Amino acid sequence: MDTAAILPNNRVLVIDDDPSVAAVIGRIVRRSGYDVIVTADPADFRQRVRSWSPGIIILDLGMPETDGIELLRYLADEQVKARILIVSGFDRKVLEAAQRLGAARGLDMAGVLTKPVRAGTLTEALKNIDRDASAVTAPRILQGLLADEFYLEFQPKIDIRTLQPIGVEALLRWNHPELGVVPPLDFIPVAEETDLIHRLTEWVLETALRYQREWTAKGLNLTVAVNLSARVIAELDLNVVVSDACARAGVTPGSLILEVTESVAMGGVEKSMDVLTRLRLKGIGLAIDDFGTGYSSLVQLQRLPFSEVKIDKSFVMDCATSKDNAVIVGAIVDLAHRLGLRAVAEGVESPEALRLLAEAECDAAQGFFFAPPLPADAIPGWFRDNAVIRLD
Repeated sequence: MDTAAILPNNRVLVIDDDPSVAAVIGRIVRRSGYDVIVTADPADFRQRVRSWSPGIIILDLGMPETDGIELLRYLADEQVKARILIVSGFDRKVLEAAQRLGAARGLDMAGVLTKPVRAGTLTEALKNIDRDASAVTAPRILQGLLADEFYLEFQPKIDIRTLQPIGVEALLRWNHPELGVVPPLDFIPVAEETDLIHRLTEWVLETALRYQREWTAKGLNLTVAVNLSARVIAELDLNVVVSDACARAGVTPGSLILEVTESVAMGGVEKSMDVLTRLRLKGIGLAIDDFGTGYSSLVQLQRLPFSEVKIDKSFVMDCATSKDNAVIVGAIVDLAHRLGLRAVAEGVESPEALRLLAEAECDAAQGFFFAPPLPADAIPGWFRDNAVIRLD
């Protein structure tokens, strides 16, 4: 795919206090087809941001006269729309903290890379961020729905105590004939600006429940989890939409779990409480997703009628090697149980992480250690071949 044909501009601004590193990064970026300006001067960087309007900014965090956090604050104050890639020599925990801070300030954070960065790694990162959000439009989403370009994949969920598969999470995918596979983070916000988010949600519900009915007919009794967006939660008739979808599919509401993020639940607590409580009255499970990444987690757990907590993968992936993450995971599991909720971990990628979760008495888990997201027709075979997960 031709990058220049998609980007609103093909400009990359690099700031790094090490001239040799900056030069290498500049050469790699230039070979990828971009126009590049490299600077080590914060004042020059600010001037270039204003006058040159880059589409991508590659930012080092450690500089003698300033630091990357101050520059992120400046970019946020200027309401810069460029995608920002952090490339720095600090440990990954610091880099990810900086990324979260930038995102919290409204910046479009494209990821982090740790120095020394390899040419192939940087090139791949550029490929991942070279799709301009303006290429994803509401008419294209609608056309994609009409042309059956959307599809679901399902990631298995495992009971940690028995090591038996118990359910799946439905994950929405879009394969556009020109744009390729479009990440949900690119098309969901566009859909949320229009009523298309309701059509997408109804399509996901209908499709996921239809597959669930087919699996039940084959002897697989699985829970199916579906993610909900903020716009959908704001609709007071959501319980009717969901219960009607279950009835049409012939699926019991108790086998459906709806997942909402902390930020979604924050959008008007009274209305969220109304909608979510009515869903629980129908017997539908409710999970608070990405738990631990927001600012209002404890408030939401106390106020809203959730049935389970999903521990964010940023804590789970490194919990076997990071003492801090292990403590956080254990604390979230304990908190969930004390509140009468199930604890589910996402992002399990190693047997060591699974053992730690078992020791913490976490209830269920999902992640690449068990299986990646799978196409619907692969689910029956996978569950048949993995009736009990082996750790060796």
